[in-house]
Amino acid sequence: MNVTVKLFAGLRERAGWSERQVEIAGSTVGDVWGSLGLEEEPAGLLYAVNREYAEASRELEEGDEVALIPPVSGGSLRLVEGPLDLAAVIAEVEDDRAGAIATFQGTVRRQSRGRQVIALEYEAYEGMAEKMMAEIAEGVKSRYELCAVAVTHRVGRCEVGEVSVAIAVSAPHRQEALAACRDVIDELKERVPLWKKEQYEGGEEWIGRGS
Repeated sequence: MNVTVKLFAGLRERAGWSERQVEIAGSTVGDVWGSLGLEEEPAGLLYAVNREYAEASRELEEGDEVALIPPVSGGSLRLVEGPLDLAAVIAEVEDDRAGAIATFQGTVRRQSRGRQVIALEYEAYEGMAEKMMAEIAEGVKSRYELCAVAVTHRVGRCEVGEVSVAIAVSAPHRQEALAACRDVIDELKERVPLWKKEQYEGGEEWIGRGS
């Protein structure tokens, strides 16, 4: 059976390619890794079939797209290249019903784990990442009384001091806005297929177990 396999972050660099047709020896998602010749499967690896997370036991069909998802690092619900404008993100959630707008912006810091950081490089599984961000937004809307949610995450190189992610949540009451904003950034870092490479003085490293 032939499927399209997509690799990201450290897996892409290990293999030396990002996408190719692969003939797998078997018929399930779990058979894909062994057909790639990449030695031991990394801990925490996830799979997506046609841009939806899938269990290893899922049966594949000819021509499926299978993405190998390293553990994610935490990505309006969009990915952008270039500088972010928090004011523009806030403008997307302004609403006459809102009594509060809670915001979060993540910035690239100079020091990380005892290293001097030069820059971060973000990579995403586009399409699926934006779909997951939309699901996160719908999830918080179902749990809290909100007006609107906007999330913008950068991809590509991000210098020290620059904003890598901006979130804005509007709601009639501040407690709901604050709680939902916290949930969005926490879930984004856990669920969205988006990774970062830390570039520091003397080297670089993809952040995330197995990436």
